[in-house]
Amino acid sequence: MSCRRGLSLVLLLFLIHLASALETGAINATGTAHRRRLSRRQVLELRKKLNNINKPAVHTIRSPDGDIIDCVLISNQPAFDHPLLKDHKLQVKPDFWPDQEDGAASTESSPGDDKVSYQLWHQSGECPEGTVPIRRTTIDDILRVGGSVSRYGRKARPPPNPRRIRPPEPAQGSHEHAIAFINGGQYYGAQASLNVWKPAIQVPNEFSLSQMWLLAGSFYGDLNSIEAGWQVSPLLYGDSNPRLFTYWTSDAYRTTGCYNLLCSGFIQLGRSIAIGATISPLSLLNGAQYDIRILIWKDPRTKNWWMRFGPGILLGYWPAELFTHLGDHASMIEWGGEIVNTAPRGHHTATQMGSGHFPSQGFGQASYFRNLGYVDGTNKLKTQVMLQTLAEHPNCYDILRATSGDWGNYFYYGGPGQNPRCQQ
Repeated sequence: MSCRRGLSLVLLLFLIHLASALETGAINATGTAHRRRLSRRQVLELRKKLNNINKPAVHTIRSPDGDIIDCVLISNQPAFDHPLLKDHKLQVKPDFWPDQEDGAASTESSPGDDKVSYQLWHQSGECPEGTVPIRRTTIDDILRVGGSVSRYGRKARPPPNPRRIRPPEPAQGSHEHAIAFINGGQYYGAQASLNVWKPAIQVPNEFSLSQMWLLAGSFYGDLNSIEAGWQVSPLLYGDSNPRLFTYWTSDAYRTTGCYNLLCSGFIQLGRSIAIGATISPLSLLNGAQYDIRILIWKDPRTKNWWMRFGPGILLGYWPAELFTHLGDHASMIEWGGEIVNTAPRGHHTATQMGSGHFPSQGFGQASYFRNLGYVDGTNKLKTQVMLQTLAEHPNCYDILRATSGDWGNYFYYGGPGQNPRCQQ
């Protein structure tokens, strides 16, 4: 009997790996087909542009998921190509950290409840001191989005604006959200712990993400945004792995900013976390829950916006020079999930948000954000947050907020997309 169980387990693992390989192969076939249509001159031009994105590596690591991680000298990273940062003085560490308010809920994991996620490439090595790990961009990455280096890694529209009716969605698909938010104050940072899943994506040009936004300015004019979380985006990465991401813009996503380090701007300092790399391990249905903890705050002296990952890893910062409105403070913070719905075959997408389960199903099944907080003008981390919520299509993706002693302000969110109550 035990031998039969062993064979069944081996067969199951084989089928999982086969499905993953077929999925990745189908996605990458798009880039390969585009490459066949390129002339030699076009390929050479693309390679030249890629050389501007991929900086010389001191050391290279091949991740089990197929990523190549380049260990690049801190001084050679893409950030310093930005014209506003030519004379920027590198800040090695923040001058000020947010102070925890008295009586705040602990940000540590509750025993047996949840665990910490890190990254898959750690299985293959580490970057040396004085370098930062950067996921290498390939020709196929660019070709999957039509071969445009200038548009690769950029969002097409602003985040949800709870204060007004949203304009018609663009042709590439509607963006749907389930979020919690605070607004009307002056915010100098935000934090959250969010568990990580692998939501199913119905078609490759859709995505599913879970993140927090720090926002200032006009949503449809000069919006400034700093963002971080995890996402599944076959078009951007060539697979369906959940990955850590960051984003920034200073003009409502028109010409500035990008995901991760795909353009100049964010300055990375830590050598243990690669932005854009696969997160591992992942949460399991009715099993162990793995989350990532993110804290973003503004250094009161330098005005740079810092990001901490996990219990104490300084990832880097967004320099003050990049922003206009965020040169002062954020006026809104949002936490939650977002998907793209391209309405395949005329029906609502089956792309999942979060775990793919509705928030009413609770711990072990639904996705969560916990220990929410913001940094106030005195550099104190405030965890007593008056949350509002927004779910644009609650029959498809919903949100349910609550509070507790261990988790402070938290919420469950997400959903399966297409279901008997969600067809259009």
